[in-house]
Amino acid sequence: MTKKAIFNYIKTPCGQAKYIELESNKTLLGKFRLIWFVLIASIRDWNIKD
Repeated sequence: MTKKAIFNYIKTPCGQAKYIELESNKTLLGKFRLIWFVLIASIRDWNIKD
């Protein structure tokens, strides 16, 4: 699996797996949920080192 640029902000393996799962949902609600997840996950993973 190639490393996506978003994984610089979502650093935990479980968060990355959830991102891939949410990314596959192409509905309007799915896109909103993905954006919400990226915002919250990047804030939570802010202090985690690579």
